[in-house]
Amino acid sequence: MEERKKPPYDFCLLIPYYNNLPGLISSLKSIVYDSLAYALLIVDDGSRQPLLKEDIIPYLPQPLSLTILRLGENQGITRALNTGLRWLEEKQYCRYIARLDCGDLCAPERFGRQVQYLDAHPKVALLGTWCIFKNFRTGESYRYITPTEYRDILKEMHFRNVFIHPTVMWRAGTTQEIGVYPEDFPHAEDYGFFYEIISRAEATVLPAELVICEINPQGISLHYRKEQLNSRIKVIRQYGKNRLLRLIGVLKLKILLAIPYKLILETKKLAYGIKRNSVS
Repeated sequence: MEERKKPPYDFCLLIPYYNNLPGLISSLKSIVYDSLAYALLIVDDGSRQPLLKEDIIPYLPQPLSLTILRLGENQGITRALNTGLRWLEEKQYCRYIARLDCGDLCAPERFGRQVQYLDAHPKVALLGTWCIFKNFRTGESYRYITPTEYRDILKEMHFRNVFIHPTVMWRAGTTQEIGVYPEDFPHAEDYGFFYEIISRAEATVLPAELVICEINPQGISLHYRKEQLNSRIKVIRQYGKNRLLRLIGVLKLKILLAIPYKLILETKKLAYGIKRNSVS
């Protein structure tokens, strides 16, 4: 029987890209990890000016495995991510897959802690972290705190996505088992993807703010807020196991649909204690 070779990289960092070179460079400069032990995969989702390796190599440690996939036209983040996942499935050269978005920043210890945790806990398929949401223009920021234990995560997922997309790392074999991001939950593809994972295997969240996620008033989440909320309702209805919690979760989202976002933001400021210029 032929011995299966160990993947050469601890993880591959998957980043979707669209017309945001300054944000991408900021994100790349925040990565701290042995450059021989991870790979970088960027999917250019049909940017007006195609992303070239020469644009970012000066900001990366060397040597580093860097791949840029380009879509001929803008197809949206779900298809960009799935293009990357299918490419990774074919290559099979990493043990874990991590995510980051352009403009988001990683704490120096982020990837080291996630790899060490997954190595030590083979039953855990998906690992997130706490994070800080920050508007880099106004300086306002708030901590996003979630349950960390699997049992509590299963309950909380009826109400919100516990796993903030740019914080996660999961086992590469998981994608082979469940497939790629679902396309029937527009702008909530990550919610459905992570719910699928935790319905099959254990997951947890590291109780530390290891990523700063950019609050972008022009971002997808705010621009397509109603569509995203409707997709989240579909996710909860499909994956929620507890009948009562599922009902409450759907009701909560329907209420959010009727509330202006500005009012929700003011409520968040009270609930999360939003601070100005509190995070560098």
